Amino acid sequence: MKELFNKKRILIVVAHPDDELLGIGGTISKLKTHFNATIGVVILGEGITSRADSREVEKWENELKTHNSNIEDAKSILGYDQLFLHSFPDNRFDSLPLLDIVKVVENEINKFRPDIIFTHHEGDLNIDHRMTFEAVITATRPLENQKIKSIFTFETPSSTEWQFGHNQASFQPNFFIEIEELDLQKKIMAMECYHYEKRPFPHPRSPEALTALAKLRGSQIGRKLAEGFTLIRTII
Repeated sequence: MKELFNKKRILIVVAHPDDELLGIGGTISKLKTHFNATIGVVILGEGITSRADSREVEKWENELKTHNSNIEDAKSILGYDQLFLHSFPDNRFDSLPLLDIVKVVENEINKFRPDIIFTHHEGDLNIDHRMTFEAVITATRPLENQKIKSIFTFETPSSTEWQFGHNQASFQPNFFIEIEELDLQKKIMAMECYHYEKRPFPHPRSPEALTALAKLRGSQIGRKLAEGFTLIRTII
């Protein structure tokens, strides 16, 4: 694995603030501390306004400011390198042409020049997660000049598992990254920065549930802690 990730440029493309933690927070910590990777995070949606019946951004101005501050606080705990924020409507990505999202993802890829991309799994309850996956796969078409070597997808607790297996593309990890206790604690601490997203147990976003998931993924590979992914494609 060292050759795959060591000193690579890794871009994580997510739909909402906190998805970068739920899906891959422990791995971000490990990739920084063990592999000296350069990591960028793209957050496509604003993550707040779906809590109302209609999208009136001006009514959520204070909450959005808090949310953006929480993102920065979480970033400082995980220690990744670059953050790229956008403001697509929360849980309303399907109100947009997919091409609009693809163009944003393509632009961020062209700026960051990643070797590897992580994004949402396609078999997810949340429409924004599914459209983010579609946008990434479209933006990374395997053309002759495509520089991206590997694409991985991750699960998003409180969304991916809530499909309850009825989607044919349900999440079945085939690639695991062992993490350390410190990586897990950074993930949990960063998640606790999100004032509007953290939840008490037994919610899947609670510290106890995130710990249980890391132990489950670890047990699947004979390790104490891990995060699971699906490998979409890789070039060696």
